Amino acid sequence: MKQPSDPRRADRRSKAESRGVQWLTAGRVRTHALVLAACLWTIYAADMSAPGLRDRFGIIKGADFLHFYTLGKLALGNRGDLLYDMRAQATEIAKLVPEAGGYAYVPLYGPQVSLFFAPFALLSYRWALAAWLALNVLIYGLCCFAVWRTCPNLKSEGTIVLAAAVAFPGFFHLILWGQTSGLALLCFTLVYLALRIRQPFLAGLAFGLLIFKPQLVLAAAIVFLCSGEWKIISASIVAAAAQLGIAWWHYGSEVMRNYLHAITHMREVFPFLEPRLYQTFSLRSFWALLLPWGHFAWGFYFVSAMAALVLAFLTWRTQATLAPRYSALLLASVLVAPHLTVSDLVILAPAFLLLTDWAMTAQDESFPAKMKLLIYLCYPLFLLGFLTRFIHVQLAVLAMAAMLWLCRRASSQHNATEPPPGPRH
Repeated sequence: MKQPSDPRRADRRSKAESRGVQWLTAGRVRTHALVLAACLWTIYAADMSAPGLRDRFGIIKGADFLHFYTLGKLALGNRGDLLYDMRAQATEIAKLVPEAGGYAYVPLYGPQVSLFFAPFALLSYRWALAAWLALNVLIYGLCCFAVWRTCPNLKSEGTIVLAAAVAFPGFFHLILWGQTSGLALLCFTLVYLALRIRQPFLAGLAFGLLIFKPQLVLAAAIVFLCSGEWKIISASIVAAAAQLGIAWWHYGSEVMRNYLHAITHMREVFPFLEPRLYQTFSLRSFWALLLPWGHFAWGFYFVSAMAALVLAFLTWRTQATLAPRYSALLLASVLVAPHLTVSDLVILAPAFLLLTDWAMTAQDESFPAKMKLLIYLCYPLFLLGFLTRFIHVQLAVLAMAAMLWLCRRASSQHNATEPPPGPRH
């Protein structure tokens, strides 16, 4: 027979857990963040200081941006017929940037992405990359600042927040590779700000703009649909349709058919899409690295992804504040995404801020210690993905899954201080 729980034992356990991370003081966090930031950006500066367009490792500078730059050039030339021709694009890359000869990219982005990068393609590659990286730094800074302003318990910790933001591995990899994850962060931040002022339709418009990275939409879209957030869903459909409609109007139906074919056959090109699987962070890559049998890995991915979706849905439906509920959505978006590179982790920056702030008011005494420790551990774990090649276990994915579980458990015990968004407010 199950014995009733002992409140004194639970209290002793929570105190022991709190004492276990007493070393994680504000001063140490600030120092560690500053040291990490100094190390990361010194390495980046040394790497980029190599003459020419290749870094000290022989990789083209802003490697992922090279693909977007090429797409922009195709848009300027109205060559929609080449948007999903991998070999033709490789030839075009060699012409545009001779130093990048031999580079090839799997063409999976929507045709609207090429139109967005057309203005950058008016510049030389070197200046286009500089402009793109500067824009991403601006977007990241504004997003972090906007979310931080909504965190009352972090208002007096500006220096720690700044140091942690600069040292965030997702931001470092965003700049290192020149990816489009900064735009995804902007969309997710706008969704949060709109939900915070109880404007679900505006939140839906911002959410729909994420159609250029559909893998990041999957988890939140399912949660919104199952929760009956019809204003968010309808607005997101409008925004996504408008974005794709512009591309359709510009390029015509043939390009849209090619795009649909590319995304529906994405599984066939995964080996080319993820040459360094250890630099992807999701439940799919977790099982692919752990299990040598492809079909079993996909099966475990689907089961664990469903579990993550259930946790996110249950958290979203609680009467807790928006901070843990929206953080759970972001964590699930990362975990459930079938393809998620290390630079996409930048979308977790708002979640880390919101959860740190919320932990300071959580009723469960053990929650703050556990959550702060997990956030702290994510910083090195996001940088140590290469270890997975030897241990075959992505510890960062386990840490994010634990954070999602804590969001669910603590949110169900937390008193609401603001009404939920959408049709329930």
